Amino acid sequence: MLPYKRSKRVGDLLREEIADIVFHRLKDPRIGFITITGVDVTDDIKFARVYLSIFKDEDKDTTLEILNSATSFIRSELSKRLRMKFIPNIEFRIDTSIEYGIRIDKLLDEIKRKSEGS
Repeated sequence: MLPYKRSKRVGDLLREEIADIVFHRLKDPRIGFITITGVDVTDDIKFARVYLSIFKDEDKDTTLEILNSATSFIRSELSKRLRMKFIPNIEFRIDTSIEYGIRIDKLLDEIKRKSEGS
């Protein structure tokens, strides 16, 4: 038995391939510095949410709009690269886990300072 589900393995493969396509094949100068942080694939491999981190906050809306409009191009590139019966539908979303982690760190530091001050 494999150590983890097929959808997880497909998600890891899609993350690598989508990152390569966005960085090397998508030629839009409006796309700033982004990082593909993860891909969640449904168990039936029909739908994939691609999470990304964008360096500049002011570029988030533009970058998301560009990437979501380029999904058909990205899917066609994936179909050339991968031997899969079905290429999942792709949706790009902002990964908020980094911001959430920073917020938790700030709260923990605040609690630590308050406990040292008492």
